[in-house]
Amino acid sequence: MEERKIEEMVKKILEEMSSTDSRPQSSIGNGIFIDMNEAIEAAEMAQKELVKYSLADRGKIIASIRSAAKENAELFARMAVDETGMGNYKDKIIKNVLAAEKTPGIEDLRTESFSGDNGLTIVELSAYGVIGSITPTTNPTETIICNSIGMIAAGNAVVYSPHPTAKETSIKAIEVLNKAIVDAGGPENLITTVQEPTIDQANMMMRHKKIRMLVATGGPGVVKAVLSSGKKAIGAGAGNPPAVVDETADLEKAAKDIIDGCSFDNNLPCVAEKEVIVVEKVADYLVSYMKKNGAFLITNKAQIEQLTALVVDKGHANKKFVGKDLAYILKQIGIEVPADAKVAIMNVEGDHPLVSAELMMPILPIVRVDDVDAAIDLAVEVEHGFRHTAIMHSKNVDNLTKFAKAIQTTIFVKNGPSYAGIGVGGEGYTTFTIAGPTGEGLTSAKNFARKRKCVLVDGLSVR
Repeated sequence: MEERKIEEMVKKILEEMSSTDSRPQSSIGNGIFIDMNEAIEAAEMAQKELVKYSLADRGKIIASIRSAAKENAELFARMAVDETGMGNYKDKIIKNVLAAEKTPGIEDLRTESFSGDNGLTIVELSAYGVIGSITPTTNPTETIICNSIGMIAAGNAVVYSPHPTAKETSIKAIEVLNKAIVDAGGPENLITTVQEPTIDQANMMMRHKKIRMLVATGGPGVVKAVLSSGKKAIGAGAGNPPAVVDETADLEKAAKDIIDGCSFDNNLPCVAEKEVIVVEKVADYLVSYMKKNGAFLITNKAQIEQLTALVVDKGHANKKFVGKDLAYILKQIGIEVPADAKVAIMNVEGDHPLVSAELMMPILPIVRVDDVDAAIDLAVEVEHGFRHTAIMHSKNVDNLTKFAKAIQTTIFVKNGPSYAGIGVGGEGYTTFTIAGPTGEGLTSAKNFARKRKCVLVDGLSVR
């Protein structure tokens, strides 16, 4: 689809969604409600219908969701960039298609069985009921696509509380997926939300007795809120992924991979390289190759400190610059960059604020250390124990093993860009709900289901 037509379509949709004059005061349709309580009640009714469907029919619903998500991947990407001002349109298309194609569905629900002299026992994965899901502004449609596939595959309905700064984009995704569900013969309102998501509406959702499980993707505050709810909770929290480069690495490939990973969607993914720790003896070579692959090196110490003051706010990323283009960020301190510049790099010490803060923007500090052991020690320190993602470039299996054991992250990418860890150019399934704080790791349908044991005594054991 031509980019001009997509922009016109996005503008029309946003204008329509901003107008509420012709909308009913309770249900707007396609899963959108005025009141959170009504959204939850509707989702519960839909879930009761869903569990009557065969697993094959549930598979058809998932297939329809995948198809609709891919068909609207460009629209979702454009809306997200226009509404949030974050990220890169082309990379967001990739993420939407990735979520649609590589999120596990009903195939993830595997039955365990035990048979012997005392009969037959099976352990099945069964639905929780209605799940409440809090989604981020960084991946407003990708998370909804991914969670919807996994949660519905497990037999649940989903009530979303999108981030307010991405509400129009998230609502559009929910409307599209609801229509896809109904078109496949599924129940209405299997996915719901409110027209005006707020903190109060989110709190109402978290407290509601019919919400059986909470899944939150966001910062420490959001994760703490769901863990304090008294309900079963999955928390996908922050990360600050270090990329370690030792003296055995293929430096030319490592440089390209690091820049590609760091610049992907303007560094919005939580898996993306946030700092590089490199052994001193190969650091100059690595930097040289990085410059050939789109890195803009800042050497002036005053400019580095200016940049730090601009993008770091009280130890955290300044939200004004999260997901922004490199040229926009550096223009604020009077630096013009070439058109092909993707990432700003600079040499700093290990305790520098640019290293310790998860910036989520195309700024990549480089720390030089004496040897690989020092690199591993520092990487563990600056990752802050989030156990989210780490990357290493090395041809030494012992070094790779040592770092993997020390860092204990959910995702560990070896000799590739960070996004390989979520399935872009790497094997395995994808997820946009990476649950480090609560330990589920890369979530999928099986994480949104509870185990139920069915025991038949003295029967059906035929061995």
